[in-house]
Amino acid sequence: MKAERIAIVSGLRTPMAKAGGKFQDIPADTLGSRLVRELMLRSEVDFTDVNEVIIGNVVQPVHATNIARVIALRAGFPEATPAMTVHRNCASGMESITTAASRIHAKEGKIYLCGGVESMSNIPFLYSRKMTALFERFAKSKKTFDKLRTILGFRPTDLKPIIGLMSGLTDPVSGLIMGSTAEILARDFGISRLEQDIYALNSYDKALKAKKAGRFEQESTAVIYDEVDGKYLDYDDGIREGLTLQKLGRLRPFFDKKNGTVTAGNSSQITDAAAAVLLMSESEAKKRGYTPLGYLSEYSYMGLDPKRMGLGPVFATHELFAKTGLSMKDIDLIEINEAFAAQVIACQKAFSSKIFAKTHFGDTTAVGDINPDILNVNGGAIAFGHPVGMTGTRLVITLLHELRNRGLQKALATLCIGGGQGVALLLEAE
Repeated sequence: MKAERIAIVSGLRTPMAKAGGKFQDIPADTLGSRLVRELMLRSEVDFTDVNEVIIGNVVQPVHATNIARVIALRAGFPEATPAMTVHRNCASGMESITTAASRIHAKEGKIYLCGGVESMSNIPFLYSRKMTALFERFAKSKKTFDKLRTILGFRPTDLKPIIGLMSGLTDPVSGLIMGSTAEILARDFGISRLEQDIYALNSYDKALKAKKAGRFEQESTAVIYDEVDGKYLDYDDGIREGLTLQKLGRLRPFFDKKNGTVTAGNSSQITDAAAAVLLMSESEAKKRGYTPLGYLSEYSYMGLDPKRMGLGPVFATHELFAKTGLSMKDIDLIEINEAFAAQVIACQKAFSSKIFAKTHFGDTTAVGDINPDILNVNGGAIAFGHPVGMTGTRLVITLLHELRNRGLQKALATLCIGGGQGVALLLEAE
C-alpha cells in the first residue's frame, strides 16, 4: 500500500546573504528563530499544534548545541514542544523534512515544523592541537615555575589556526576537500573549464531574471541585520549583475592550482540563510481545510564513492524511480543543487549514459536525459549560495512555488552530499 503523501502546508526562507556580509553578526540560532517565528505567525497553525520541531544544521554553534531546541524556544514554541537537530551534511535541510515524514507515517505525530539553517560567517577558526595542549598544561600548572616553563615552550607557529570551514568541507575518508571531488568529476567526464563557466554564467543569468521578476519574493522574507539603523536585507545579495565569460575566465583554479578547472566563479557561494516548512499528512491538511503549497510523495537516499560524491543525485534518483515506477519523462521541473558547475554537468552526463547505468546499476537503459529547460529554472547555488544546512529546505520551497506558478505537477529535488551520498525527493503540486 502506497504511503499517504505529506502535505507541505507552507514554507518560507530568509534572503541568501554572502558570508562575511550583512548577516555576519547574526548567529545561526537567532537567524533560525526569527525565520521560524515569522513562518508560524503567517500560518493558520498554532504553536501548540506542532508535535515537534526538527532543524537541519551542519556546523552547530558551541553556544547553542541542539540548535533546534534553541530556535524552537526563541521562536515562541511552548517548553513542552520537543525539538531535534539533524545533520546529513548538505542534505540536512532535506533530512529534517524526511525525518518528519517518517514520523507522520509512523503516526508518532501529526504536525511538524522542519527546516535548515547555516551561518557560514560564524564557522570558527580553531587552535592547533599543540596550542590546545599548551593551554591545558598551563591551566593544570599550580606552581609559578611550572607555568613559566609552559609559557617558554610556546612558539609563534603554534598560533597558526585551523580554518573550520576548510576542515568541515574536507571528507576525512577520501581526504579530499569538496572542490577536489568536483575536479575528479571534471576529469572523469571530460568537462572543460569553458563548459563550467558557461554553466555558471547561465545560473547567474537565470537568477538575475528571476530576481527582477520578483520570483523569490513569494518564498522569502526580509531580515533586519542592523537594528540600530533599521537596515534590512530583502534580496539574495550574491546574485551579480554584469558578469561575463571573460570575467569568469580570469579567475584562477582554486582547488588544483596547476591543472584545475574549478574556480570560485563556477562553484557555489558561501552563504548565510535559514528556511522552514510546516508538514502534516494530506488527510490532516484536508481535515483542517488547508490548501498546501505542495506534497512530498516519495524520497530516497543512496551512498556512493566519497571521491565522486557529486554524482549522488544520479544514484538517489535511480533509486527513487525504482520505487515509484516513474521516469525522467514524468518530471516537470528539476532542481539539482549547484555545489559546483562540474558536478551538475557530470550528473547530466551520467543521467544520460547507458554505460554509467550498466556499470553502476546493472541497467540496460540510462536513468534519463535531463531537459536543460526544466533544470534549475531560477538559477542555483552558484548564483546565490549554498548555506549547507539550509539548502535542502530551500530547494523544496523553490520547486513547489515554481510548480504552482507554472501550473505543473511533478518535480525532482536532488543534491549531492559530502562524504559520498545523494538524496532525491519527489514533489507534487495540484
